[in-house]
Amino acid sequence: MPDAPSSRWSDLERPAFDARALDTALRRDSRLWRSVEVVAEIGSTNAALAAAAAEDAPEGTVLVAEHQVTGRGRLDRLWTSPPRAGLTVSFLLRPDVPAARRGWLPLLTGVALAESVREVSGVLASVKWPNDLLAGDGRKLAGILAESVAGGTLPAGVVVGVGLNVSTTAAELPETGTSLSVVTGATVDRAPVLLGFLRALERRYLGWVEALGDPVVSGLAQDYLAWSSTVGRTVEVTMPDGSALVGTARAIDWDGRLVVDSPGGTVALASGDVRHVRAS
Repeated sequence: MPDAPSSRWSDLERPAFDARALDTALRRDSRLWRSVEVVAEIGSTNAALAAAAAEDAPEGTVLVAEHQVTGRGRLDRLWTSPPRAGLTVSFLLRPDVPAARRGWLPLLTGVALAESVREVSGVLASVKWPNDLLAGDGRKLAGILAESVAGGTLPAGVVVGVGLNVSTTAAELPETGTSLSVVTGATVDRAPVLLGFLRALERRYLGWVEALGDPVVSGLAQDYLAWSSTVGRTVEVTMPDGSALVGTARAIDWDGRLVVDSPGGTVALASGDVRHVRAS
């Protein structure tokens, strides 16, 4: 893999982040974000922040990688991206909400990401339960991975990782993937996307925590349904044990679970690999 650039402008279509400018801009007037670190290369941003959480890193710690070499998605799937082609970021949260409500965190993250992507790039995306951001043609723009972590002397926390394809080309992507540049046909700067996303997430997260994780009182449930491309669709869900469930995704319950009406009855799913079934 190529080395990290010595100059921000060594690749005009894939410039490196200006770490100091990001940190200053993000922490200005923020009630959540405490620090932003940018590294040239790392194994996994989620793994690094999990280790930091065990050493009592504060809530609001943000880690950004120009290149992640052993990134993971849900179900331990590999997530790869060329250097500086995508947005690879993890952040540490310690929400004081009932444990069952933490299932809403990846959904909250998806809504904030969809909002910021539309605002910055003009791309209208949708959220696929529980952790994907999709373009209008159904191809994957981003994945989200939320993991509970130990807290040292502090309460246990959650590390949330996001991988968003920004300037990745069609040749660098799997058939099921796309990027902001592919969709728009133009160069997209990652820095405004990152700042817009983290600011949107802060607004939603603080409101959700103040409502003690209540998705209705905080407005999260209504907004999630507005961005969802899963609810109301026929879905095929591959369960952790390998079995499959086909039915209609009817709702998201109070704990962030997907409610599916199937021939065998109504089921609330906390996990599973969802495939949208296209109409014949």
